Parts: sequence; C-alpha cells; structure tokens
Amino acid sequence: MKTRAAAGFTLVEMLVVLTVLALALGLIITHGPVKSQRLELDAAARRVAGALRLARSRAIAEERTVVFALDRGGYSLDRDAPTMWSAGVAPEGNRRVVFTPDGGSSGARIVLRDGERVVAIGVDWLTGRVVVR
Repeated sequence: MKTRAAAGFTLVEMLVVLTVLALALGLIITHGPVKSQRLELDAAARRVAGALRLARSRAIAEERTVVFALDRGGYSLDRDAPTMWSAGVAPEGNRRVVFTPDGGSSGARIVLRDGERVVAIGVDWLTGRVVVR
C-alpha cells in the first residue's frame, strides 16, 4: 500500500521563509534604497534638458524672451520656483541661456558632473535645439 504525501508546507518551512523575509526587509529598511550616482546624474540631465526645451517652447508660444538659469544646487526657469537636484551633481559651462521668441537661443554647452561621470547638454544658438550627449 502506497502512502500519499500531504500537499502543502510544514510549519517549520513557513517559519524559515518568514524569518528570511523579515531579515531581508530589516536590511532594506535600515540601509534605505540603493542609490546610483549614474542614475541620479542621468535623471538630472534629463530634467535640465526638459527644462531647456520647455523654456524654448514658452518663448515661442508666448512670443517673449525666456531665461533659463543654472546654479550649483539646481536650475530655475524664468519666474518659476527653482528646481533642486542631488548634492553630488555639479554643473559646468554656461549658467544662463536666453531663448528668443523666434526659437533661437544664446547657445550653451552645459556639463553636469558627478564624480568621474560626465553628461553634456548642448543648446544650438540658431535653432534652440537641445541635445544630451
């Protein structure tokens, strides 16, 4: 006569799984989320490029000059409140870009640096086109 194995998990198996999950959760909570310098720098570059494109669009749509200003802690667009980014990101190059109602700009080459990693953002003076490299 064959005996049938019971389906399911034993109490000991469930306790072991719950203990491992609790330890993993404890490590995640105490150390916080994993941060990547590369991802933070890429995100800052995308935000800056987006703000530059928004400034150009505003200049064209509202038929007025729009100013994008960059400083160590973040950037501001015309009369909007400043937008901040990670403390490790340091800008280099042009700190102020002026967009005209015809879509052109004063031109710029903005470099964002976080340690050894660098991302460059170019703004064409004739067309106002923004390119992230």
